[in-house]
Amino acid sequence: MIDQKEISTVGKFQKTHALKGELNAILDIDSDFVAEGNALIIEMDGIYVPFYAESIRPKGSTSYLIKLDGVNSEGEAKIFVNKPIYALKAELAPFLELEQEDLLDEDDLVGYQVVDAANNVSLGVIASVDSTTENLLFVIETDNGEIIYVPAVDEFIEEVDDAEMTIKMSLPDGLIELNKKS
Repeated sequence: MIDQKEISTVGKFQKTHALKGELNAILDIDSDFVAEGNALIIEMDGIYVPFYAESIRPKGSTSYLIKLDGVNSEGEAKIFVNKPIYALKAELAPFLELEQEDLLDEDDLVGYQVVDAANNVSLGVIASVDSTTENLLFVIETDNGEIIYVPAVDEFIEEVDDAEMTIKMSLPDGLIELNKKS
């Protein structure tokens, strides 16, 4: 059985395409990963199930038409619509030429304490990660219940300590004040 800690998000199925079971998908990874026969993991009734692509072809710059093995009609393909696509970290890491422990999903950092490197003071705990905007944001809940939005960009992150569950960030002057209501 595949555990959630073993997978990482690589895209999303959007809608069916035509009548033979093809699906329109947005991929956050090079299509060669799919073409090389790596499993696409889909959550089905609370269980992560591997599927394999019979074919993949581009539809745009990040959009692809994917035909899954065993999915041969529009009706069979409908169950995949709007579902996230995951990949096994064990397959993804070598493809990206990374170590498996270097692969992080957005939600992996929820619960981490964010420390302002300049003052060595805690800003709060990451309550969630907001990916609805163009820039990924850490949603940080302060000790007094306020919410702070901080861009989750490499330029601001100085250190991630998984053992202590802390992220040391060097933030531009005035960024925290932008979050305060006047």
